[in-house]
Amino acid sequence: MKNRIKELRDFYIIWITQSLSQLGSAITGFALTLWMYEKTGSALSTAALTICTYAPYVIMSIFAGAITDKFDKKKTMLICDLLAALTTVVVFVLYKTDTLTMWHLYAINAFSGLMNTVQQPASEVAYSLIVPKEHYQKTSGFQQLSRSLISIGNPLIAAALYGLAGLDTVIAVDLLSFAIAFVALLFFIKLPEIKDGTSKDENVIKLAKEGLKFLKETPLILTVILFMAGVNLTASAFDAVLPALVIPQKGNNVYGIVTACSGLAMVAGSFLPMILPKPKDRVRVIYLTMLFALGIENFLLAFARSSVLWCIGQIIGWVFVPLMAANQNVIMRNVIPIELQGRVYACRNTLQFFTIPIGLFLGGLFVDKICEPFMALKSNDPFWTFLFGSGKGSGAAMMMFILGVTGTAICIISGQIMKKYRYTE
Repeated sequence: MKNRIKELRDFYIIWITQSLSQLGSAITGFALTLWMYEKTGSALSTAALTICTYAPYVIMSIFAGAITDKFDKKKTMLICDLLAALTTVVVFVLYKTDTLTMWHLYAINAFSGLMNTVQQPASEVAYSLIVPKEHYQKTSGFQQLSRSLISIGNPLIAAALYGLAGLDTVIAVDLLSFAIAFVALLFFIKLPEIKDGTSKDENVIKLAKEGLKFLKETPLILTVILFMAGVNLTASAFDAVLPALVIPQKGNNVYGIVTACSGLAMVAGSFLPMILPKPKDRVRVIYLTMLFALGIENFLLAFARSSVLWCIGQIIGWVFVPLMAANQNVIMRNVIPIELQGRVYACRNTLQFFTIPIGLFLGGLFVDKICEPFMALKSNDPFWTFLFGSGKGSGAAMMMFILGVTGTAICIISGQIMKKYRYTE
């Protein structure tokens, strides 16, 4: 036990302090959303904050990964964290001088998103450098756990701090968490050097192409990434449809409970990679867990009228996500050479996550323009009302059924393709 703690000392330091910093950033982001909604009353304006944060992640990831592989990982993380913290200071100054506007926040969020785009692949490589291979699965579970806890905790903490003490306190907590992470990384962590022959003079575009070339020449990794892009398309559409299903029928409070169940399920599921032994085939685990999730949750929410069953559906849909993510992480860390990980992880970010904004858009579009109008026309048809109910929300139930069929088809077809890419260690 003592030897294992000693082996993973650096991991525990980075994991705890960076998770704390991520929580602080998430709290500020949520509080700024509350502040903007108070000022504008516009859901679209607040949604644009997320879009501004997310856009650099999708658009610039490939080049960010090349930058990560070109320069020192620790320095890259420190610089990105410092610049992101400075944007928080700018927000504080603008807020205190009563000159903060939504356009400031859009620009600041876009810049912070760009810093995260560069920092994220650098941190992934850093974890690979300090974690022995035999602990990849366990440490991936820890990473999934912290992400799950942050997703649950940040709205509650942000709402409480913002409501009781105001935006000043929220920003102070964020900057304190940043300072802890920055000091820990600067003074207590030493990352091994990577000797790969990459010159700092090499063109970033050339390095980015090398990441894409590696994926093209490694169909195992590319197939898993494209499969997850399909899963993300369905899952993000689900996120857009869920409030349209629950709120009209049960109200905001039930929607909050149903949404919280996904976070709780992910927290519970985060322990699975820590306690389960190595699977015989990690690729099979990836597509079977997603088949279980997408093949049950969407249908359950489509046909159920009970909030209890909706909660059960959320648990089924999310409890195995950390296990899937941990197995994908282990495969990528073992297959991708350490000197290429930054640029390949960045290519992964673009290819795997570009479907999320598309899914969000399509999910909302189909509900508003196709499914709800269709169910309104069929409001007196006993067949359709038996399947999906009646009134507002029935169209969303119909869309859940469509997503269930789509997600199941993606998993079955991809599973047949992925069978030839059995991965064992």
